Amino acid sequence: MNQLCSVLAIQFPIIQGGMGNISSPKLAAAVSNAGGLGTIGCGTMTPVEVEERIVATKQLTQKPFALNVPINVNPHTKELLQLAITHKIPVVSLSAGNPTLYIEKLHAHQIRVIAVVASVKQALKAEQGGADVIVAEGYEAAGINSNLELTTFTLIPQVVDAVSVPVVAAGGIGDGRGLAAAFMLGAAGVQMGTRFIATEEMPVHPTYKQRLLDATDVETVILGRSIGQVRRVLQSPYASSLLADEAEGITLVDYQERTSEIFHIKGAIEGQEQAGFMNSGQIAGIIQDLPTVATLIENMMEEAQNCLNRTLLNNFKDSVRSVQS
Repeated sequence: MNQLCSVLAIQFPIIQGGMGNISSPKLAAAVSNAGGLGTIGCGTMTPVEVEERIVATKQLTQKPFALNVPINVNPHTKELLQLAITHKIPVVSLSAGNPTLYIEKLHAHQIRVIAVVASVKQALKAEQGGADVIVAEGYEAAGINSNLELTTFTLIPQVVDAVSVPVVAAGGIGDGRGLAAAFMLGAAGVQMGTRFIATEEMPVHPTYKQRLLDATDVETVILGRSIGQVRRVLQSPYASSLLADEAEGITLVDYQERTSEIFHIKGAIEGQEQAGFMNSGQIAGIIQDLPTVATLIENMMEEAQNCLNRTLLNNFKDSVRSVQS
């Protein structure tokens, strides 16, 4: 069995990203039921709001799912981790902060810990702190990203060489070719967010999904570089206004207010492109359909296997030609 699947007790090496306040029990359950690892993202929600989503997810699936806690984003980190313990959630994903402060307590309750990192240094620290899985995320990914802006293709092999625990590739992955490429780089699996937005089960505004279907390779933009808080979103009137204000010298407080989850919901859930934003990774340009989650995962696994088999066959043929010549 794949090492990642063994550690997380899942069938396929595919993890759903947290997605913040637009996180959906319906999507998380669908991913888990299809053999991957669904995730409930805490975003900036209160413990009461998160618990409602945990309960709803448990009613929809008997399979393992994860709780993603963005440490420096949500002020209720300790309470959220206690929810994971109380509800016996088997996996906790820790991002946007130092995960090592919480791993020992989670392990004491037999909870596996995923640490989301953006550099080799962060990966080493997470492994030393006891993380069971490392998600290494390139800045091709949607939403809040590291200011280091390392790409997935360069980050993954370096993290794989540095740590011994399973490494998951995140950022710029949306089909079986991406999964196969992640395997070739040494990763044990992938984490996806944007691709799961464009599925039947994800309850976002139809405009959001249509924007992903219509997206080109240059459909996303980076916000927040000027104040050191990088976020990747779809181009929109709202994003353009933010970029214009950045050029004029936006304040940190104003930027944080205008990229809060309130405006994320306005864009993603309400479809108001003039009044809010829609997170998106660069992978949006390859999205051509809105399948069920089960169909997406099944097709990805089949495509990845075909890619790997074709690569092995071609390498074998090249080796034979070399010997014959």
